[in-house]
Amino acid sequence: MKGRFITFEGGEGCGKSTQIKLLYEYLKRKDKDIVLTKEPGGTDIGLELRRILVEGEVSKLDASAEALLFFADRRIHLVQKVWPALAQGCWVLSDRFADSTMAYQYYAYHERLSKTDLDMLYRFAVGDFKPDLTLILDLDPQIGLARSFKKAEGMAQKELRNESRALEWHQRLRQGFLQIAQAEPQRCVVLDANQSIEALHADVVRTVSERFKI
Repeated sequence: MKGRFITFEGGEGCGKSTQIKLLYEYLKRKDKDIVLTKEPGGTDIGLELRRILVEGEVSKLDASAEALLFFADRRIHLVQKVWPALAQGCWVLSDRFADSTMAYQYYAYHERLSKTDLDMLYRFAVGDFKPDLTLILDLDPQIGLARSFKKAEGMAQKELRNESRALEWHQRLRQGFLQIAQAEPQRCVVLDANQSIEALHADVVRTVSERFKI
C-alpha cells in the first residue's frame, strides 16, 4: 500500500464529519490525492446497508445481526474503494471503521457478543490490514447527543437509531473507544472533542503532521 489510511472514530455528535472534511481540505492544500469516505455507506451497496443500520427502531436488529452487516459493508468498502485508492497512492480518510464495530457491538451492548467472535470476523473480512492512524474524538455522551438531535431538527430523513438508545449505552460506548485506544496507543490518538471546531482541527492537524512528517 502506497497511500495512508486515516480513520475517525467516536460517539454520536462528536464532530467527526466536520473534522474529516477540514482535514481533507488541509491535505488538499498539501497537494495530497485524497479519498473521503465513510462506514457504513462508502459504496452503492453500502448506502443500502447504511439505511438498514442507522434508521428505524432500535429493536429491529440485535448486536449479532448488526455486526454481520457492518462487516459485509466493510469488506465491500475495502475491496471496491479503500484498497484500490491506497494502491494508487491516495490518502483515504474514513468516517468510522472497525473500531466502531467493536465499540458499538461489543462494549456498548455490554459484551453480549464475544470479542473473540468479532476478532474472527475482522480476520475473515479484513485480514491483517489496519489504519495507519485512528483519531478518536472523545466527548461526554450527553453533549454529543444534544448536538445530534439539534443537527437532526428539520431533516426529512433522520439517522437517529443509535441516538434513541439509553444514556448508559452511550456511556459504555465512550468507555469502549477509550479502552480500544489504550490497547493500541501506537495507532490510536484520543482528542478532546469538547472544544471549538477550530481548536479541535488544530489538534487533528498537529497529530497528522507529526505522525506523517508533512
